Amino acid sequence: MIGDCSVLAIISARGGSKGVQRKNIREVAGKPLIAWTIEEAKKSRYIDRLILSSEDPDIISVARSWGCEVPFVRPVVLAHDDTPGIEPVLHAIDLLQEHYDYIVLLQPTSPLRQVADIDGCISACFKSGAPACVTVTEPEKSPYWMYYLDEFSSLKALLPQSELITRRQDLPKVYCLNGAVYIAKCGWLQEFKNFISDKTIAYIMSNENSKDIDTELDLLLCEMLIKNRRFDGCATK
Repeated sequence: MIGDCSVLAIISARGGSKGVQRKNIREVAGKPLIAWTIEEAKKSRYIDRLILSSEDPDIISVARSWGCEVPFVRPVVLAHDDTPGIEPVLHAIDLLQEHYDYIVLLQPTSPLRQVADIDGCISACFKSGAPACVTVTEPEKSPYWMYYLDEFSSLKALLPQSELITRRQDLPKVYCLNGAVYIAKCGWLQEFKNFISDKTIAYIMSNENSKDIDTELDLLLCEMLIKNRRFDGCATK
């Protein structure tokens, strides 16, 4: 709990994956990918209950073996490529008997996310009184240096500027969603059906903790970063 408010965390993991086959249970630095999220969520000071939403029996089996509760099997109709990410969350809320004040969504594709990021996002939402909070990070490439091409292949600025900014340190600060942590008040989420609104606040995460796995290269990079963390941890002891 945080204050007098209860917190439900949902790990959403479907079986289908095109970029990285079976990625939610692929081994990353010695553990199934989903295990990294389960372990960090279980360290949280605020999460009262952690559950998995999945239609896949292998994912369910692996999640249970790492101590995650699986109170139901997600309907296959909510596990398609085009299923909006909010639908499994709303399904879980409707299916559970207990009431929770806050809902946290954790996606297993963010294995470098730390418990400090999870609890920081929860705390920011609670203390601000905002209906929702999501994690963001600074993008590696600024949209102020991005262009699209018109029908003549001419460069057109994505964000028009009166004067071209040529030094990185002069660029305005911008942030992108990193998909690591989403939190919202339960009643508001059921009504609005989205974590993102003009009332949603942001919790900033480091770029390293924000790495997300969509490709085989992403998987290899995350594995390398995790191994480097272990090495750095041993070196400082």
